[in-house]
This record gives sequence, C-alpha cells and structure tokens, in this order.
Amino acid sequence: MNQPTPDVFELYDLRVEVIESERPAIMHVKKGDCFDVIGGRVVFPKDRPEFSLYGLLAVLPFIPAKQRPTHPADWMTSDCVIASTDPACGARFRITRLDKRALHHGDFSVVPLGETNG
Repeated sequence: MNQPTPDVFELYDLRVEVIESERPAIMHVKKGDCFDVIGGRVVFPKDRPEFSLYGLLAVLPFIPAKQRPTHPADWMTSDCVIASTDPACGARFRITRLDKRALHHGDFSVVPLGETNG
C-alpha cells in the first residue's frame, strides 16, 4: 500500500540585495537596498520600504528556482548574482538563500494534493 504524500514542502527564504558594481546603476537602486522573499510573500525592511520596479523585474524570474532545493551541480545553486536587464545599467543583485521553511500545499493551491488541473 502506498503511503499518502504529506501536505508539506520546503522552500528557502531569500534575501535580494543590491551589491556594488564597477558601473553606475541607472535605475533607482543603491548598494544595500534589499527585500526578503518569505514563502509566497515579498517583505521590505521597515527602514527601506521601496525597491526599484526595474530591479524587481530583473530578479523575479529567478525567485521560484532559487527558493527550491537544487542539485549541487546545478548552476542555480552556485550562481547568485543577477545583472540588470538594461545593458547600459551596472546594477547587480545578489540572491542569498536563508533558512528553509516548511509550507503546506493547501495554502498555495486549490487543487487537491495528488491531483492535477491539467
């Protein structure tokens, strides 16, 4: 008999931070600007409650992959610095994995565990 799949999975909490670059950042970011990704939420520090829209657009595609555990040989494990999408902009963003967090399937999906909607 198959054991039921538990309703729990793990994701890393992340910190996204603007780091120093040899070229000036054209977008409205400065070294040290940051935010955290906690489960499915973006959390800004109370003393820095804003972040560049273009900076967000540069890093958002990488967030789900960086949240998930990866194989040690996977480039997503080792590569942590993301460049601005504007080739004229020198902004760089470091994505750091923090602690793993246990989450529940039902908190993120209406599709019952073990089923698909496609």
